[in-house]
Amino acid sequence: MRMRFEPEAEEEFEAARGLLVDRLVRWAGEQGLPVDGHMVETALDYRHLATADGRLGLWESRHVEELLLSWLPQQLTELPGEERADAPATLRTLLRYLHGAQLADPRGPSLQDSLAAVDRVAEKHPAAMTDRIRWGLAKFWAMTAAEQGVDVRDGAAFQRFADRAQRGEAAYDQQALAAIMERRLTGRALSGVARAEPQLPVMLPPDDELRRRAKASTIVAQLRGLAEWVGQGGRPVTATGRLRMAEARELVDVLGTDDRIEGVRSSADLPRLGLLMEWAKKARLVRVVKGRLYAVAKARPVLADPLQLWLRAFDACFELRQALIGARSGWHVESMLFDVYEHILDDVLNTLYSLPYPMPWPRLRDTVHLAYRASFRLDAGSDLQHRMWFEHADRDLRAVLDLLDDLGAIERDRGMADPVFLDIDLSDAGPELLADMPPELAELLGVAGAATDPAVRERADARREELTAGPVELIRLTELGTRAVRQRLLAAGRDAPLVGELVQAPAAGLLGVLAEDYPPDAARAELTGWITARGEREAALRQLTDAVRTMTFRTRAQAMLDVLLAALPDGEGERLLHTLRHDPQLAPLALNALAQRELLSREDMTDAESLLVLAESLLQLVEVAGGGDGAEETLRAQGSQARDAVAAALDSGHPDRAGLDELRQLAAGALGTHGARVGRARKARRSSGKSGRKRRR
Repeated sequence: MRMRFEPEAEEEFEAARGLLVDRLVRWAGEQGLPVDGHMVETALDYRHLATADGRLGLWESRHVEELLLSWLPQQLTELPGEERADAPATLRTLLRYLHGAQLADPRGPSLQDSLAAVDRVAEKHPAAMTDRIRWGLAKFWAMTAAEQGVDVRDGAAFQRFADRAQRGEAAYDQQALAAIMERRLTGRALSGVARAEPQLPVMLPPDDELRRRAKASTIVAQLRGLAEWVGQGGRPVTATGRLRMAEARELVDVLGTDDRIEGVRSSADLPRLGLLMEWAKKARLVRVVKGRLYAVAKARPVLADPLQLWLRAFDACFELRQALIGARSGWHVESMLFDVYEHILDDVLNTLYSLPYPMPWPRLRDTVHLAYRASFRLDAGSDLQHRMWFEHADRDLRAVLDLLDDLGAIERDRGMADPVFLDIDLSDAGPELLADMPPELAELLGVAGAATDPAVRERADARREELTAGPVELIRLTELGTRAVRQRLLAAGRDAPLVGELVQAPAAGLLGVLAEDYPPDAARAELTGWITARGEREAALRQLTDAVRTMTFRTRAQAMLDVLLAALPDGEGERLLHTLRHDPQLAPLALNALAQRELLSREDMTDAESLLVLAESLLQLVEVAGGGDGAEETLRAQGSQARDAVAAALDSGHPDRAGLDELRQLAAGALGTHGARVGRARKARRSSGKSGRKRRR
């Protein structure tokens, strides 16, 4: 049971969603908790489709608010006269189930905090559902038609209404429709949120070490020195907000900016000092009020903490477009980078983030060029003009990198590019993909064979030559830079794992995250830290195996056991497996793992063990198929073979009695006997709360 799926993995997501909703509805019935199955599906759709990270098991307060006040009003149609489901109550039940079933992401808030977030928003939900401006376009027209007496379930009747609306013969709320269309056109509709690329886990030193490094930064010292020089009494400035030349000369000497002051008549001609002044303003360290430059009193705690001052300066880099690469006079024009500065800076930093190897300048430059091609229409102009435009933008990008280097956010060196940045092997991609590949992308990737244009092939060969002929500039984030970018990623709702952040996580949460999000080396480091924090190794291992034992989703339990075995030191995992082979609860999972690792052949298993493996395979198959109708279809497709396998599994003595009971019912529905009754009972559970009358629009 995975708790995150790529957007294109729609079938896998729908199967997992169906299984999760089935089990949640059954559990809620046993607990006497309110739930609406369709509302749960809609909530899971929100986390999968409309958020940057797509984590189904993590619900922060912003997710709660967005679901209840934006997604449901936009997506869920409640026709006049229908009984309205209690969305906040259903969300509370979902949250309780995720935590009770050990599916909640341990990096998220506690259950109590999540429930409190629901309580804070719940009273606003009814008004949001009736606020037409929050509706989606399809919902707007469905509700408008229903309010005018049209049976929207009748396709022909609804089409007649649509025709009348197009002719201007049907009344509707024009102001609300205009707001809805504006939201769609400006990309502010939740359904338009793009899934962010997953980031690899990173390792960072403690904040005290980062604070020491930040204190050594020349930029940090200069920004603090500038604020101290300005002081609470302030310094006079000109009508345009610039320092007078006398104060500017003094400050150049105090800060050591190395600006040339001989013959300079205006502080506007001191580029380094001017940049620092603008930087301090954007970082909210100083401000101009009534002709004087003052230090901001609220910034004193930040100035006293080198790490916080460094992070403040880093964030301010995104506001330095004009000061850094803006045109200096009317005789100059800005480059392409100027228009997309913040977007490109974000992309560059996110590209460098968590890379295991430093990025060669040619590759970084070419990825930025591709972004320019996506942002600007470059069909006009000659090749010479295009080259000049790109060179101008490259110079400005260099200035940005210089700034980040001076701050200590990146480090640059020279060396050979790692082979990972050379030609990408697309030999197995097939001719269709190569034929459809845009020439710009082929050129960027260096896939000369993918492009039919000789000029493009020539440029691709030149790119490869540039990377392989000798040392190139290599760029990577420093640990301070990694810390700052991670902070921005988290603020944007993206997943940015940090090795060590799970040290206090429950065992099930730890293994679940490692199985889904961590590569082997990072998982090994995280697990080692978790075990070490608990002191006694044997006791820690018991907690981990107990977490696998109590996981009710068989596929997730298998994944948790697999990542535990892979993260243990050499030999320890195999020894643990052989021990668990004789564990009454974990034997089926252990036998599966032994067989998959070719540590135990089917011939070496006893008959009883073979039956356990068969039963485990069928139980996991039911989950992968999504339970319910999906599992029935899978079993039905196997015919008599499935009947024999199910019969053997039911007699296997597998410890998951609830799972075997579900398998028995599904097999009955798929292979005959009393399946119709079972199917009707299951559908009744799924549609509790009359959710079948809700429509997502």
